[in-house]
Amino acid sequence: MSNGARHVLGVVAGLLLPPLIAAGLWYGVGELRLTAAQAFQISWSAIGVLVAAGIGLAFLAGSRLSPVASLLGGLSFTVLGLLPLLATLGVPLLLPENLLPDLLETGYNTIAYTGLQLVLGVVLLMVSLFPSRWRSTAEPAVYSPAYNEAPSPYLPPRSGSEDATRPMYRD
Repeated sequence: MSNGARHVLGVVAGLLLPPLIAAGLWYGVGELRLTAAQAFQISWSAIGVLVAAGIGLAFLAGSRLSPVASLLGGLSFTVLGLLPLLATLGVPLLLPENLLPDLLETGYNTIAYTGLQLVLGVVLLMVSLFPSRWRSTAEPAVYSPAYNEAPSPYLPPRSGSEDATRPMYRD
């Protein structure tokens, strides 16, 4: 895959996956919390959604697609994680209330006010900073068949047994 195509697919994944992952996290945590509080039971559908969101996060963090995907996801998760921190410091609430359904809002408040949303954002940002993720895969070197191991015209001809343990040619 060419480097340009890899980055275009990374931008598409970075724009589509983070909102889906965030909705899955918020739904899973909200459903798990409300079910545990009301019926003292574990919601297996919420655990399944949390597992799917974890797989999506692992794909953003570890794929060879492009670091742009984890960069965009990390920026969005970090901003959404910083908003409750700013609200506790006295900055007016930047998110409107009742924007999300009750289940998603409960999940968002749980994840954001505990700091998990911010931690996930910082992890995705740090993963995208590694230089090896920005490089494309290197093509193997191709040697022409005309290459032969002829002796160098600048060194004296070899005589006697070849000692492979010595780093340099010696008389």
